[in-house]
Amino acid sequence: MTLPAGTDAVRQSLASFRQEREADWKAFEALLARVEKRAPRALSEDELLSLPLLYRSALSSLSVARATSLDSALIAYLEALCLRGYFYLYGARRSLRTRVGDFFLRDWPAAIRDLWREVWVSVGLTVVGAIAGYWLVASDKHWYDAIIAPSLAGGRNPDSSAETLRSVLYGDGGGHFLSGFAAYLFTHNTQVSILAFALGFAFAVPSVLIILMNGCMLGAIFQIYAAKGLGFELGGWLSIHGTTELFAIAIAGAAGMRIGTSIAFPGELTRMAAAAQAGRVAATAMVGVAVMLLFAGLLEGIGRQTITGDVARYSIGGGMLTLWICYFYLFRMVRHGNG
Repeated sequence: MTLPAGTDAVRQSLASFRQEREADWKAFEALLARVEKRAPRALSEDELLSLPLLYRSALSSLSVARATSLDSALIAYLEALCLRGYFYLYGARRSLRTRVGDFFLRDWPAAIRDLWREVWVSVGLTVVGAIAGYWLVASDKHWYDAIIAPSLAGGRNPDSSAETLRSVLYGDGGGHFLSGFAAYLFTHNTQVSILAFALGFAFAVPSVLIILMNGCMLGAIFQIYAAKGLGFELGGWLSIHGTTELFAIAIAGAAGMRIGTSIAFPGELTRMAAAAQAGRVAATAMVGVAVMLLFAGLLEGIGRQTITGDVARYSIGGGMLTLWICYFYLFRMVRHGNG
């Protein structure tokens, strides 16, 4: 077969091009491989100074290769090499420690402040649901079985004696149930948080209903204790971990509402763009919700076993709520004031 005219000249040009510059490409590739696997300290001072020079040399080679259409495989290789070099030299590089620090110091609190309207709505819905649940059970005790699942009730109902209900709060003779009841509460609150967030895409309606129902359950349980003169004691028992868990649920509901309302009322954006924008804030908030629920689980495990005084329980619960509010809403103001 006869080769087209000029083919030999092109091959000679390609071979000459490679021969002149390939050593620099390989050197740049080797240095990048070392710093990507380890750290900049793996290179000597001269090698670090040579990185930008080799990067510019690779860019020049890529420009020539594209202009002359020497070899598609060579162009692809140089493009990948230059892209690696760009991301290393100019891309944002943060260590895991830095990313975690940024999340707790900036990203998570900023997301909660962004959701402040939805958080207030979620808290309000919880209060409304609790009042409704309390009133329904107080007016007709049969509502209790309709609101509270048997696994949560654990045999405790409006007909239970004060001694039976007290055993749940202080573990005197009810230690097994106490452990199971507390574990179920934690699992239940985790499920509520996930559902309130995950179902928010349906124009926030499921999130609203879930938050209302969770408040209704809280009110129903509180009513049977209050009816036996144990309302104050139940509040203390729940507050140790409950302030953190309920705040986490409120945030999860707020995240779901943000996504749902963004889809329903996207404004000037498309629904997809509005959902994506809301999703970034909501997802950051939900990572924090997982942290709060884990922390609440630790508080519940420690507090249930070691703290039996009502005043101490309220102090811990109130202290945790104050801590979260300061962390989310006041910490930034203090930092700016000092800065």
